[in-house]
Amino acid sequence: MAEALGLDVVAEGVEGQEQKEILTRQGCMEHQGYFYGKPMPADAFARLLKQSA
Repeated sequence: MAEALGLDVVAEGVEGQEQKEILTRQGCMEHQGYFYGKPMPADAFARLLKQSA
C-alpha cells in the first residue's frame, strides 16, 4: 500500500541480520533497531558522527 501511495516505509525494531534480509526481500529498504545500534544520548551521538566524518 505504501508503494502505491509513493510513501517510504521504515521498519522499526530490527534486531538481526535475518530480519533485515526478510524485510529487504519484501521491498522494505529502510530499517532501524538494535541491529544497527542501541539508543544513546544526543552528545554521544554527536561524538560518533564527528568520528565517522
